[in-house]
Amino acid sequence: MDHPKINRREFLETGGKIAVGLAAASLPLATGACYSRVSPTPAVSVVRIRNDKVDYAVEEAIDLIGGIKEATRGKELIMLKPNLVNASPSATTKPQVVEALARLMKGSGKEVLIGEGSAAAEGFNVRGEEVFRTRKREILDGMQQHVFDALGYTELAKSLKVPLVNLHTGEMDEVEVPGAFVFDKLTLHRSLREIDLLCSVPMMKTHGLAHVTLGMKNLIGVYPGLVYQSVRGHMHDVASAVEPSATAGPVVDMVRANKLGLVVVDASTAMEGQGPAEGDLVKMDLIIAGTNPVATDMVTASIMGFQPREIPTFTWANKAGLTPTGLGGIEVRGERIENVRRDFARPEIRTWKSVRKTWAVKEI
Repeated sequence: MDHPKINRREFLETGGKIAVGLAAASLPLATGACYSRVSPTPAVSVVRIRNDKVDYAVEEAIDLIGGIKEATRGKELIMLKPNLVNASPSATTKPQVVEALARLMKGSGKEVLIGEGSAAAEGFNVRGEEVFRTRKREILDGMQQHVFDALGYTELAKSLKVPLVNLHTGEMDEVEVPGAFVFDKLTLHRSLREIDLLCSVPMMKTHGLAHVTLGMKNLIGVYPGLVYQSVRGHMHDVASAVEPSATAGPVVDMVRANKLGLVVVDASTAMEGQGPAEGDLVKMDLIIAGTNPVATDMVTASIMGFQPREIPTFTWANKAGLTPTGLGGIEVRGERIENVRRDFARPEIRTWKSVRKTWAVKEI
């Protein structure tokens, strides 16, 4: 009996539809969350970037978790959230990764936004060696536009014909977070309530408070400075009474308050050592993707040489009932973790209370 020939894409798309449950997350829902409960076994793809073809690697990574149509099924308005902590290309998500995702989504008939609330920029809340906290709209607006311009996101948005959203200012809504660790109610930019899906697009990096900053930690950037201050000074102050990193608790609260249903990690060039901005760059040439943020971050951290138990964000996510609890509950597709693992230089881990003695103390 003859069988019709299909190409690689058709094979992956078909396989993805059959195995959609394997790519689904099993996270309990809070207000606005959008995780599928089809299967308790989430899938995470690990793909090599070959010949600097970032767009091909992004497409393959999405194909391996079921394809863009499956990953965005029932979602019409999608926000891509890169990690643009500052205006340095060496510490931020590459525009090529965001562009590849945006083109895939638009090609599937989706409406796309790009949103961010950056931490700091020279000339705004950074002056020489001093980093300031602020709630001033004019500083936050100027800083965010500067970061978008400097990193090429303003031009990218124009070429893609998609809106750029400054998550620091604008119309805000309050969201309740049942069982919250830090904030029972969170203030969010209204666009985050209006979208159907939030896609976190972090750069693979270490972090001096959180050990690593990946898909979930990237959501610190949706805490609006208008309420929580730039560099999230007020957020960290409140969270430090709950846990010493002053990061893991509020990250998990924000994950539960949002519609985070896709993480695509830019591991083309990563950062080790004293991340998220002062570390050393490492060429990894990888894209990692999954619809379960805990699973995707666990696989990525493992590739960086960390055990899940080392990362406070995973511990607090599990306390909140988010799964999986370890690598054994994840199906890894594409490259095997052991074939791409590199033991990253560790950051010096500090608490927020110790950081605050010398950094981001003053308000402007």
